Amino acid sequence: MKIGQIAKRLFSVFLLAGLAVLASGCSEELIVLDPKGPVGEQQRDLIYLSTALCLIVIVPVLIMTVIIVWRYRDKKSSKAKYTPEWEHNTKLETVWWSIPIIIIVILAFVTVKYTHELEPSKPLASEKEPITIQVTSLDWKWLFYYPEQGIATVNYIQFPEDVPIKFMLTSDAPMNSFWIPQLGGQIYTMSGMAMTLHLQADEPGQYFGSGANFSGKDFASMRFIAEATSQEQFDQWVSGIKSTQPALTDEGYKQLASPGVSEVRSFSSFPKGLFEQTVT
Repeated sequence: MKIGQIAKRLFSVFLLAGLAVLASGCSEELIVLDPKGPVGEQQRDLIYLSTALCLIVIVPVLIMTVIIVWRYRDKKSSKAKYTPEWEHNTKLETVWWSIPIIIIVILAFVTVKYTHELEPSKPLASEKEPITIQVTSLDWKWLFYYPEQGIATVNYIQFPEDVPIKFMLTSDAPMNSFWIPQLGGQIYTMSGMAMTLHLQADEPGQYFGSGANFSGKDFASMRFIAEATSQEQFDQWVSGIKSTQPALTDEGYKQLASPGVSEVRSFSSFPKGLFEQTVT
């Protein structure tokens, strides 16, 4: 290979690496790896553990690839041993088959363990009573009911910190996916079904939430804010909505459910059983 060709290829590699670095600087923070709740923390640990186990195989393979390419390159002065009839080595094959098998067994055990512990419908251990929030995915917005407080919101939820949240989820539109990355993994919303998801925020803050499923031309607008506050601030927020915002009527729900994007909205009340009616 000519020196010019080698130089061009090296330049291409460095150019791609540079673009990757620049792109990473413009990207959002890896919020999945910065959890703020017990479910998110366990899922982050599973990601780290699975990645580390996979790297045990990947890193040696990449290193050996470079060594083999360099050692056995086409060069007159090469002193590498030439064995064209070599085809089998019991010791080597035992090693490179045993290690992946062991890793797969460990991954299987870890995955089963975390899958059982992180079952979405499994209540979180806490001395505090959970707050219930009913979620309905629409085209292209999120509608939230608070059955215990009697209020409803669009594209915004608030809840007390360090209190378990019991999400009940359905869809009155194409299937979507409810996701608050820093609190836990996504779960699908589907017509005719009521899914259950338990999450919790361990500290105050505003957390990014979105739909994680393609659902039409404005699916990218299906984002919402999930805010954890103190219990006192939450109670004040509920009282403020009840005293200042209009009620959500059946006719208002029909208009809200029609395709279109929406800003953050609040309602002082909603028709009783509206979530259950949507499910059935």
